[in-house]
Amino acid sequence: MSTRTAIVATVVLPAERSRLEAAGQGCFVPLHRDSIEDAALAVRSGAARAVFLSVHRCDEADLPRVARFVREFPDIPAVALISRVDVAAPDRVLRLGASGVRVVVDLSVIGGFQRLRDLLREPPSPAAAMILAALDDDLADAPPDCRAFFELVVRRSTERVTVTELARDLRLVPSTFMARFWRAGLPSPKTYVAHVRLLHAAWLLRNQGYSLADVAHRLEYSSPQGFGRHLRVLLGLTAGEFRRRMPFDVALTRFRTTLVTPYRERLLAFHPLGTMPGDHGRTAA
Repeated sequence: MSTRTAIVATVVLPAERSRLEAAGQGCFVPLHRDSIEDAALAVRSGAARAVFLSVHRCDEADLPRVARFVREFPDIPAVALISRVDVAAPDRVLRLGASGVRVVVDLSVIGGFQRLRDLLREPPSPAAAMILAALDDDLADAPPDCRAFFELVVRRSTERVTVTELARDLRLVPSTFMARFWRAGLPSPKTYVAHVRLLHAAWLLRNQGYSLADVAHRLEYSSPQGFGRHLRVLLGLTAGEFRRRMPFDVALTRFRTTLVTPYRERLLAFHPLGTMPGDHGRTAA
């Protein structure tokens, strides 16, 4: 589980802001915004990982905006908050539910803030979980260190990670690390990283609210143009074609059929972290 503090965009009453700030210490940091649109901008920029909406703050005019947010960002939690006794709250909760909000937390009862904290304890990336689950059958009998390599790549590839950094994480000399793939007749670790990054891009693009530039920013490409060049080199597609023709399920199937299953027999005997025949490299200090 990640230990990073989650940043949450809030659209709440002024009186609720300080309570959220106090309750979130060590778990989440509220990023207060004045409208649903501003909260969506915080999500789109990658600053916020969830949105809190006060049922006492949202009125009838906000409901279409909430529905649009939920539709455009299905993977971003939208949480309705109740903080006081309010005769209008039940109706507003129902209306928010009809707009797509599926989680309601009552902060006026004992345990309410704890439930909110529990919701915001950041789980592993859903994309990473789905990728690793899809690889379970392919790597079922692979050595533990082979599986550990794939897990590390899947989890680290949401950022700009180099093979040198991967080797450091695994306490290996980079040249030794890369040589093991070459000797085993496998694609290079750089190839695996590059293609897994595209899986994360395809996952993010499931959210209609993210533009291609937003995804490039979230995955720490140097620029949207750099993201586009990456796609052309690896897939021969423009960014727009990638979005239309390579949804996540298709991208994941392609990854498995081109970089995993054809090499399955080699992977079942591959020890990227251990000494292989002819390999006398030492671990990194």
